[in-house]
Amino acid sequence: MTTEPTIAWRDGAVELIDQTRLPAELVSLRLTTVPGVIDAIQRLSVRGAPAIGVTGAYGVALAAAASDPRTDPAAFAAAVAALRSARPTAVNLARMVDRVAGAALAAAGDGAEAALAEAHRVRDEEREASRAMGERGADLVLDLVGRTPVRAMTICNTGALATVERGTALAVIQTLYERGVLAEAIAMETRPLLQGARLTAWELGRMGAPHRLAVDGAGPFLLARGAADVVLIGADRVAANGDTANKIGSYSLALGAARAEVPFLVVAPESTVDMATSGGDQIEIEDRGPAEVVAWGGVATAPPGTAAVNPAFDVTPVDLITALVTDRRVVRFDQGETLASASPQEL
Repeated sequence: MTTEPTIAWRDGAVELIDQTRLPAELVSLRLTTVPGVIDAIQRLSVRGAPAIGVTGAYGVALAAAASDPRTDPAAFAAAVAALRSARPTAVNLARMVDRVAGAALAAAGDGAEAALAEAHRVRDEEREASRAMGERGADLVLDLVGRTPVRAMTICNTGALATVERGTALAVIQTLYERGVLAEAIAMETRPLLQGARLTAWELGRMGAPHRLAVDGAGPFLLARGAADVVLIGADRVAANGDTANKIGSYSLALGAARAEVPFLVVAPESTVDMATSGGDQIEIEDRGPAEVVAWGGVATAPPGTAAVNPAFDVTPVDLITALVTDRRVVRFDQGETLASASPQEL
């Protein structure tokens, strides 16, 4: 686990761990402008839906400090629009940017002060959500698996680096480990940017949890051979029908889990549930271009001029998802529950 928050506000600036430098270096970025925040989001210095949402919230605080929402509304609106569109798939970014911008515009007094106070609330809510998801998820895993210790498989990075503290799916694994019932976590490397190898393995190592790393293509085969008791993923957006957008490779794991009759759980905060998007076919999937596919670390891995398709996310249909775990509820899709029928509980 990280020894400092992934994202913090200090002396008028957003400070965050630069995830592009991990695992070789633990380096913090200090962001004082909206363009700096947008750049950090787009080049994946900060990533993970909740973390992007918190960063965007603080970006609005910077925008309100630079351009008073009442005396310079055009400049403030332009900054807000640029922030909310920095990455399209994760719903948290646009949602939290709009929320903090609304607080700034509605303020009777200082809009910048109101924006910062609301951004702090966003951060604190995500922090509490991570703890709640870890507990709810661990309880559900133990109920579904029915024995201990548990072997868990996961993809991408869903730990503190993807939120503020603890995480989403990795918070469940951390809670299982803290309860003494985790046999092993198997992390998928997560191509093409290796978030599982660079970040999840780093967090599991700092946590002290037993773990192994596997190439993405091995996941379904390992499930078929009984290597894991449960698959845990995060989410960048959960549609109203339960279809879930997450890091590319999640759909393959869901297919493998269904074939192997292994529970497949999505763990994400309520802030990632988007009831305005009816199904997965309406989720915009970001393509990050060929550069990440045809080269790694500045070294070409494909012949010059090779074209590539590079979807950053895929969509897992709800019929392949056993349950959704949020900070406020568990929705058992396998038992016919829906997001509309399973009401969130108060924290």
